Amino acid sequence: MADDTTTDGTEEQERRRIDRILDDDFLEGLDEMPIDELRSRRALCDEVDVELSYYRRLLHGRMDLLAFELRRRRGEEERSLIEALPEILSGPPAPRTSRGRNVPVALPDLPAKGRREIDRVLDDDFLAHLPTLDEEELASIRQTLTDAETEISEQRRRVYEVYEQAQAELTRRYREGLADVDELLRDG
Repeated sequence: MADDTTTDGTEEQERRRIDRILDDDFLEGLDEMPIDELRSRRALCDEVDVELSYYRRLLHGRMDLLAFELRRRRGEEERSLIEALPEILSGPPAPRTSRGRNVPVALPDLPAKGRREIDRVLDDDFLAHLPTLDEEELASIRQTLTDAETEISEQRRRVYEVYEQAQAELTRRYREGLADVDELLRDG
């Protein structure tokens, strides 16, 4: 198992949670799992999905700012980055998950920063010195952002697959009368 601690010895919650979700044992015995445990695991998948979605939005914001700067340098933009900032940051409408719900705009409950790649990428302050970076440095940053976004998207896809399996099992139990729908309505 991978090291779950940061350099100061605290547990790295996101990594541990995603590792748990993506472990083959997470849904082992799914059809016999107590319903409360099944719901809990589905909720964990949903929490991690929201967290990963948030990281993607942060990465996309940086990618959009970098893309604007590259267009400006090629002469395709006459405005300064500061002038275009409100438009760049407003971006498209709020994203929707593949489950069709709006992703919350509020900050999800994120784990403490640690040694994860996403922490390193998001802590890079390249935006503060963007005008002084040369083309090679910008290309390197762009590649780093793209790689991080690809990794986060893949993790999110895999978490969603696990979520779907848990959801399908819950649906089966309700459909076959193995779980009490009235209990679900009282709890919801």
